[in-house]
Amino acid sequence: MRTFVSAMAVLIGLLMAAVAVPAMWVDRNIVQEDGFVALTGPLGTDPAFQQRLAAAAVNSLSADRIPEALTELARPVLDNAAQSLTGLPGYPEAWTETLRKSHRLSFADPNTLPAEVDGTSALTLDVAPLVGLVATQVADATGLPLEAPDQVLITIGQSNQRQIIEQVSAYAPMGYAVAVGAAIAFVLAFAAARRRWTVLAGAGAGALVLAGVWKLASDAVGRAVDGTSSGNAVAEIFKREFVAASAAGFGQWILAAAVAGAVLLVLGLVLRIVGGRRRA
Repeated sequence: MRTFVSAMAVLIGLLMAAVAVPAMWVDRNIVQEDGFVALTGPLGTDPAFQQRLAAAAVNSLSADRIPEALTELARPVLDNAAQSLTGLPGYPEAWTETLRKSHRLSFADPNTLPAEVDGTSALTLDVAPLVGLVATQVADATGLPLEAPDQVLITIGQSNQRQIIEQVSAYAPMGYAVAVGAAIAFVLAFAAARRRWTVLAGAGAGALVLAGVWKLASDAVGRAVDGTSSGNAVAEIFKREFVAASAAGFGQWILAAAVAGAVLLVLGLVLRIVGGRRRA
């Protein structure tokens, strides 16, 4: 009976861990604003993304804020800003604020979104801080009284994907409670086991299997996201780099789980061998 209870507890613990680990990673790195900024911050240094982002910021400013009669006067400054956006003073702060504003729009309650925001899109980039950075440069160089816009929105994803964000925001934080349940199951399994080495070996082997499953699932989700199209060059580059950054970030957790599983498996086998020798 003790062996059966121990085996079932290990199995339940592994099943709960299979859900808890991805949920905790998503909550820490996507749902939480600071984690999202840390994950996506390096995207601002990607050369291709920089070029597209700078072009979008400059085009938005020149189309909406600069009178047509003065466009030629501002054109050299705009071209220079488009070529060296990341070198402008204040770019790191503007990019970070862009990510924070975008996260708040994307993970907000759709009922609280401004009318101009598409509440069905999966992610909305608000590049207004970057446009404001360009506006400041143009104003300083030309003397034009430019006022930075409050919002410059770029939608990423397809319709109805807002539901996915709502579900992720609701369920991802539950991963911590599930992780506690998994830990309790493993403790129960260890306490009930007649041969405790089997618990260590079983948990280790299970962790190795879970690492493989997580890797396959991560790759499948990445391919599915890459298969969607927003029709916007900036959005496509951001989406591609976001998927790569997410895969790399979760990959570190997968590697840690695989290493921990291998250690537990080896430890369990070592205890089996030592225990067998003592009995002999």
